[in-house]
Amino acid sequence: MIMKKQQDLRLLVEKMAHLPWQQYPGHFGGALSKELAGPGTTGSSRMDFRISRYAPMAYVQEHVHQIQEQVYYVLEGEGMLTLDDDKHLMRPHDYVYVPPGVRHSFTNTGTNGLVFLVITTPVSDEEEAR
Repeated sequence: MIMKKQQDLRLLVEKMAHLPWQQYPGHFGGALSKELAGPGTTGSSRMDFRISRYAPMAYVQEHVHQIQEQVYYVLEGEGMLTLDDDKHLMRPHDYVYVPPGVRHSFTNTGTNGLVFLVITTPVSDEEEAR
């Protein structure tokens, strides 16, 4: 791991294998993620970049963000993304931008792992909007 401190932010070059899988609150059934770049790895409060792997039937419960924006990009597998009352089957190379205020959930509906990238900004949904 190479890190260089600049103010409170840290430059980061890392191998994904060194980072632990975590099951965050609201994630169930083997919905695991690794924080690639975010508060724990870089000190950033503006961005949280994760890779996630959901086992078959694993999911994140429906939720809504007040100010956070998210991008999901599917790498492997397939899953059902619910946005408000609409359902979208997501497969490799499909992606979505989720603005604040949209109810959403994501479930692995396939027979293999669902692997996707997630970018969230800002890190906390409790920050005041600028």
